[in-house]
Amino acid sequence: MTIDWLIPDTKGAVQWPALPDGKKGVLTIGAFDGMHRGHQAVLERAVEKAHELGAISVAILLDPRPAAAHAYAQQHDGADTPDDFHDPDALMPVDRRLELIERTGIDRVFVVRYTMAFAAVSYISFLGQMVGKVGMRTLVLGSDARMGAKQAGDLKAIRNLALATGVFELDVVDNAGPGATRLPFQWTPQAPTEAGEPHDPLEGMNKAERRTWSKRHHAREARVWSSSNVRYLLGNGRVHDAAEVLGRPHAVEGTVVHGEQRGRTLGFPTANLGNPVDGYVPVDGVYAGWLVDFGEAGQAEAEAGAGADGAGAAAAHADGVTPRQEIRRWPAAISIGTKETFDRDGAPADRVVEAYACTDEELDLYGHRMCVEFCGFLRPQQRFDSAAALAAQLATDARSAAALADGQESAE
Repeated sequence: MTIDWLIPDTKGAVQWPALPDGKKGVLTIGAFDGMHRGHQAVLERAVEKAHELGAISVAILLDPRPAAAHAYAQQHDGADTPDDFHDPDALMPVDRRLELIERTGIDRVFVVRYTMAFAAVSYISFLGQMVGKVGMRTLVLGSDARMGAKQAGDLKAIRNLALATGVFELDVVDNAGPGATRLPFQWTPQAPTEAGEPHDPLEGMNKAERRTWSKRHHAREARVWSSSNVRYLLGNGRVHDAAEVLGRPHAVEGTVVHGEQRGRTLGFPTANLGNPVDGYVPVDGVYAGWLVDFGEAGQAEAEAGAGADGAGAAAAHADGVTPRQEIRRWPAAISIGTKETFDRDGAPADRVVEAYACTDEELDLYGHRMCVEFCGFLRPQQRFDSAAALAAQLATDARSAAALADGQESAE
């Protein structure tokens, strides 16, 4: 898979690379945040269609997420996101998205820096460039895709344009999966109050009850297979349901830093991820999952970051994605939140992500790049009367996490 990093100019124009040997392209476009089952269906259809036509499959990857870029612009007088912009609502960083896109068999990816100038380009102009400069023959989109200035390019408009010009065809993928769900129009993360994986509040409701719930929460319809739904699920502790949409456990990544050593004192040394953490951090609570070690964060990571941030200005390209090398993994009890038992005189504590590896090995993970995968919600955060009571609960959490991980591994 070849990757091109492209930055639009001040008018939103992009120097689109031409496909080699005069070949035509089968294109799709999106942020692909989370690379959930819906994204996979669209990308796999693009690959399939390209094989049928003897064409090249191309994914145009928008980064940062358009929603995040527009939100930033609204708060900063229309400015574009800075180079060091961190999007806490992104399900995964761009390098992880590229790694998963490559697994679908896509031939080429154009990573486009999403700017306000680029956002102002009409869908007609954009698609004209895709046909004239890139050689697009087929455009593959999901069932509710929109594009262009003010999102005017819906499926009806794009289909009419394809029929009127006759220079490309539109292939629409049914990427709704199990169908639609209802999400509150505005919501904030809500930590579960009871132990165990939370249930879907709509489960078992009849139509009248669902309507009542929707009115009370000002709910809107959304695809089950959508990034918005994944964020909502994670924001309510429903990591198992989120994994069903993603097709794999949700994960966050970071570099292990020194904490306050309290876990080690209690006999449960944890790997603390330093900020910023890459990926959407679920709501506060204690989870079962996996702690994955990719080794010391070093030159390879620095080079990967430089490629994503700096190569676009020169429209540089690279062949493929350097896959992360997993060294080892352990079942883990994962804590997200503040350390309630050890607050300081009522002062607010920092929110942290820390994981205790369920192993008898002596681990020294400081400075390592780590991934935390979430497999199940164990319990809400709580305050304990003593360090001994906390240690006893941590032992229970570790046993529960190891048992859940062992069960999933056996199922596989």
